[in-house]
Amino acid sequence: MRRRDFIRAVAGSAITWPVEARAQQRAMPVVGFLGTTTPNDFASRVAAFREGLKEVGYVEGQNVVIEYRWPEGNYDRLAALAADLVRRQVAVIAAVGGEPSSLAAKAATATIPIVFSIGRDPVKLGLVASLNRPGGNVTGYTDMSSEIVPKQVGLLHELLPRARRFGVLVNRTYPYLEQWIRRHVSIGLRRRTRRRHVIVRLVQLAAVLTNTK
Repeated sequence: MRRRDFIRAVAGSAITWPVEARAQQRAMPVVGFLGTTTPNDFASRVAAFREGLKEVGYVEGQNVVIEYRWPEGNYDRLAALAADLVRRQVAVIAAVGGEPSSLAAKAATATIPIVFSIGRDPVKLGLVASLNRPGGNVTGYTDMSSEIVPKQVGLLHELLPRARRFGVLVNRTYPYLEQWIRRHVSIGLRRRTRRRHVIVRLVQLAAVLTNTK
């Protein structure tokens, strides 16, 4: 699912939400936005989210209300924040920022539509029954990076078993770049090699790219 499809899923859920439930809400549909860190960390995503809604006819403050919830990086707060959105009777919950917000939203409600954005297999996580038939009230987008990236790196090492240095093309403005390298790329290398210095160099590359202006 591309970004536009993600937004359409959110907007579509707000439109098709049962009339009985919507009648209890304010005149404008209310969309819940459940992040995982802070507004500053999610500034670009929020801007893209608003722009995507605008593309399908929804403008915040004019014909849609967005309720934002931020745990400030404290995942223990996600359950309470998700429950708060449920009490607000939002039309749909956009669970953005990975698995923690998605799982918290799913645990909070079995009726309000949830649209997630994650990097792992939603079936293995228990978010959906299957990829082609999600079932229930949960759907969304996954790039399967947790599954695919380690396999890609492992395949690269199989093709070039004597290689001691790998280049990684990344967006240096991504705030969690080093963690991403450690979590995904290094896992693929550990599965194929015990050459620790290869992993270290990849992490150092991440740090250099992060600090480069």
